[in-house]
Amino acid sequence: MAVATVVSLAALGGGAAPPRAEGGACTLAPGALTVDDLPAGSSVLDCAAVGRLVTHAGAGVTVPDPGMKVSVDALTEDGSLHGFTLAVAADGTVSYDDLTDADPDADADADADDANAASAHAHTRASVAAAPGRARAACADDAYATAGHKEYDTYEWFLGDGTLPGNLAPDDARRALEDAIGTITASRNDCGFGDTVTAKARFLSRTGNEADIDRDARCMARDGVSVWDAGDLSGGVVATTCSWSRAVSGGPDSLREADVRFNTRDHTFTDHPGEACSNSYDLRSVATHEAGHVFGLAHVGESHESQTMYTNSFACSTAARTLGRGDVLGLRALY
Repeated sequence: MAVATVVSLAALGGGAAPPRAEGGACTLAPGALTVDDLPAGSSVLDCAAVGRLVTHAGAGVTVPDPGMKVSVDALTEDGSLHGFTLAVAADGTVSYDDLTDADPDADADADADDANAASAHAHTRASVAAAPGRARAACADDAYATAGHKEYDTYEWFLGDGTLPGNLAPDDARRALEDAIGTITASRNDCGFGDTVTAKARFLSRTGNEADIDRDARCMARDGVSVWDAGDLSGGVVATTCSWSRAVSGGPDSLREADVRFNTRDHTFTDHPGEACSNSYDLRSVATHEAGHVFGLAHVGESHESQTMYTNSFACSTAARTLGRGDVLGLRALY
C-alpha cells in the first residue's frame, strides 16, 4: 500500500535557503517565521533558530533543541486539516512533516484477522483511503495515520487549575479525561479487537502550569509538564494537542511532553449530550481524539468520519468515545 513519508519543503519545489550574511552565517528576520524562512535542510544552529516561532497554513510551533521534534494537531469544527511537525536532527538540521495533505489509495478490505499484519506497516502521516465521499462503518474502515512518536513508559499528566471544559468540577473533569485517555490505552472498541496495546497513563494532580499552547493554537516552548486545560484558541479550532518527542534510532520517537487545550471561548462542551443538545461538543469524544494524538496517532481525513481520529468529532455526537477499526490498528502499529 502507498505510504507517505516526511515531506520537505525542497520536495515541494519551494523554499530557498535562508539569507546568509558575509562569512556564511545564517540570518533570520525578527518576529514569527514561516517554513519558507526556515526551510528543510536549514541548521537551527547556524540560524540561531531554537526558540523561534515557525508557522505554516495557520498553525505554528516553536523550534525545539537539536534531537527534538514538535507536532501541533488541531481538531477543527469544519474537519479541515490543521497542523504540522518540525523536527530538528542532532546536528541541528530542520525537517518538516505534514506540510501537504496525504491520503494515498490502498486496499481497505482486510478482515479483523489481519490486524497483526497491518500493524507492521509504517503509516507515518498517511491514511488508507476509502472511495471518496463514502464513509465506511467504524469497524469496516482500517484507515489510520501515525505521527512518528509513542510513549515508551507511562504518560503522566496534570489538570490545569483554571476553568475546565463544560464547567465541570475538577473531580468530574478528571474522571471524564481519565476515561477518555483510558479508551486509548485500553484500545476500547466495538469491533471485537482484544486489548494488546501496552500504552500506559497516570494522572498526577492539578497544577498551576498551563498547557504550552497560545491563543492562536500554536505550540510554545515546552515546560516539561504535560497539562490538560481549557482557554482561548483560534475560533475554528475545537481543541489542540502539542507533542514533543526525542529522536530514537529506528523510531518511533520517544514522547517527552504532550499538552492539550480545549477551546472554551468559542465552543461549549458537555459530558452528557442528550436530545436537547444543539451545538455542544461531547467532552469525552474530543478528549479521546486528543489522547490519540498524545499516544502517536495522527488525523485521518475525508471518507473516514467513523474513526475517532477523523479531523472533526462532530457536535453532540458520542461516537468518538469508542475506537474504530483503523484507530485500533494504528495503536497496534505503535504498541
